Amino acid sequence: MTDQQTEQRSGQQSDQQEAYLDGYAGILAGAAGTGRRLTRDELEERRLLGERAAEAGHSLRSLVRLHLDATRTSWPGTTTASGAGTGTGTGTADSVLAAVTQAVDAFAEGYERAQRLAVRQEEAARREFIDDLLYGRSDLGRLAERAERFGLVLSRAHAVAVAEGPEAYDDTAPVTRLVETALISRFGDRRILITTKNGQLICIAPGDQDDVLSFFAKQAYAATDGSRVAIGRPQTGAGGVVHSYEEALSTLELAERLELDEPVLRAADLLVYPVLTRDRQAMADLVVSVLGPLRDARGGAEPLLRTLEAYFDAGCTAAEAARRLTLSVRALTYRLDRIHQLTGANPADPVHRYTLQTAVIGARLLGWPAQEI
Repeated sequence: MTDQQTEQRSGQQSDQQEAYLDGYAGILAGAAGTGRRLTRDELEERRLLGERAAEAGHSLRSLVRLHLDATRTSWPGTTTASGAGTGTGTGTADSVLAAVTQAVDAFAEGYERAQRLAVRQEEAARREFIDDLLYGRSDLGRLAERAERFGLVLSRAHAVAVAEGPEAYDDTAPVTRLVETALISRFGDRRILITTKNGQLICIAPGDQDDVLSFFAKQAYAATDGSRVAIGRPQTGAGGVVHSYEEALSTLELAERLELDEPVLRAADLLVYPVLTRDRQAMADLVVSVLGPLRDARGGAEPLLRTLEAYFDAGCTAAEAARRLTLSVRALTYRLDRIHQLTGANPADPVHRYTLQTAVIGARLLGWPAQEI
């Protein structure tokens, strides 16, 4: 752009901004002539002009400067060295300055009112988009168009991470801002979307940028004082975001039911569990037929069920399982023998082990023995 074009553009912008001074010189003249304050109608007119200026995208700083320049060039009468007005009216310099303060304050109030409304509308549009994106309730073509506005390209694969902390979080929560700031500082503009839903923190990122989701999980864990994060698998298209989000939610639910301790869980690593629960009745039959006899043990099935869990989690190493249960190896061995006697399945036998471990997993998924199945 040449110097002439720049000067021409600046002049056009100045002419446009002059419209927001409409009636301002008359207000100054009235204050100088009578010392009066602005009327309600005049104040409301300044507010409306401020709103229009904000809607047109003008800078409040430049508009305030415009008012001050107009005050200097349109100052009624002349002034002495002390600044007191010497015009023929009854007003003083203080009266004029009071009018300037009122006028500029009303103008700024209108400007800020328009800004707040714009922010609320933007927040509403963003929330509506998030709801439609995560629930798949909108036309996919229209959803893809709206996604560009919020930095997502839905033609690419995306993965969703969901963090669940000790309390509920919304978009204005300090934790949300802290995590979002950390991601922006680390990755800049990588088409990442941070939001909240149902009190959970959510990160949507391109499916080939696992480092983003891993960093999100780390930051969320630190910011929430020990949250649990689930990461769904990358999925393609607008509907893929929904699928990845639902996978992450299911993984969180699964982790709670299985009492998993890991702070970060990936749906891809737990695919066997949805497979096991797909036929609930078959799984219930397996649990009851294999583990049902444990209810006849002293103390019920729960202690022996936890013994099996610890034994399998320890890689079927009796010493490690005993340590996890704070038992002696002899006591653990006794419990394993008791399980063998009651169920007819030997935990140390590779063939029996698979059946027992699958039944134990099913018991946790179905809430047995606390719940009848």
